Amino acid sequence: MDQAIAATRPDTTAWTTATVQALMERPFLDLLFEAQSVHRRHFAANEVQLSTLLSIKTGGCPEDCGYCSQSARHGATGVEATRLMAPAEVLQAARQARDDGATRFCMGAAWRNPKQRDMPALTEMVAQVRALGLETCMTLGMLDAGQADALKEAGLDYYNHNLDTAPDFYANVVTSRRYEDRLATLREVRQAGLRVCCGGIIGMGESRRQRAGLIAQLANLDPYPESVPINQLVPIAGTPLADAPALDPLEFVRTVATARICMPHTMVRLSAGRQEMDDATQALCFAAGANSIFTGARLLTTPNPEADRDQQLFKRLGLKPMQASTRHSAP
Repeated sequence: MDQAIAATRPDTTAWTTATVQALMERPFLDLLFEAQSVHRRHFAANEVQLSTLLSIKTGGCPEDCGYCSQSARHGATGVEATRLMAPAEVLQAARQARDDGATRFCMGAAWRNPKQRDMPALTEMVAQVRALGLETCMTLGMLDAGQADALKEAGLDYYNHNLDTAPDFYANVVTSRRYEDRLATLREVRQAGLRVCCGGIIGMGESRRQRAGLIAQLANLDPYPESVPINQLVPIAGTPLADAPALDPLEFVRTVATARICMPHTMVRLSAGRQEMDDATQALCFAAGANSIFTGARLLTTPNPEADRDQQLFKRLGLKPMQASTRHSAP
């Protein structure tokens, strides 16, 4: 590691917003080179995990997240509330995802928190999907200790609960839930023995310093998340962030690269917003250390690239899907 790169490292294991920002502001090619170097020390260079995300309960959420079309408070988005899917329907979707090459299956419900009456169906979904040989992840909102324990007992591998953004920008995006509420759920998930999937959304009007603040928050979790989804905002008509200014694509790549360097063992997941990215931007994200994408026509309620486009991109870049037996090391 050269002295210029080493100078961006903090003296302790903690990353501060300032040190992360200094890293993020390095010359673009230097930043990309270090991120790819870190990536290759911990992961196969040209393997990308294929994941599928299914909305098992859509719309009607009482939260007011400014980016989300599923909030009941944003009535002009056109998203209708649905009931929780039956386990058999979820199993069918998971089987199709596996047959299409996915090794990870994520299930998301638009809730503030799951009700106890829904837990038997949720644990059945986990057990059945895991029996297919798929890695399992759920995002259901806030959890209490008993719910986290039940999901772990059912065989859940990961629980997703994003921080969304930096603490000092959070109130610009969400007012119905505190930042501490999110951290509390992450603690419950850890205590239950589940792996953590936690990331954020880039391009909501935050500054570069606030993007650095998000990465610092994630990197300083003890341990940091084994899975970090990095989403690019998809502006949706009817939401408060519908008119958010477009983000410079290279700024998004910088964020991916910084996440890879600060959390070298994590799976960095290129998540929402890929539909709006050109192939060159996606290629730079892979060079920056992203090693997972979501496949399928939709991510919850937003469009996602078609499978043919992903297959052609992988072929052009010489990438191959990560096999189900591939496991990454914990931080």
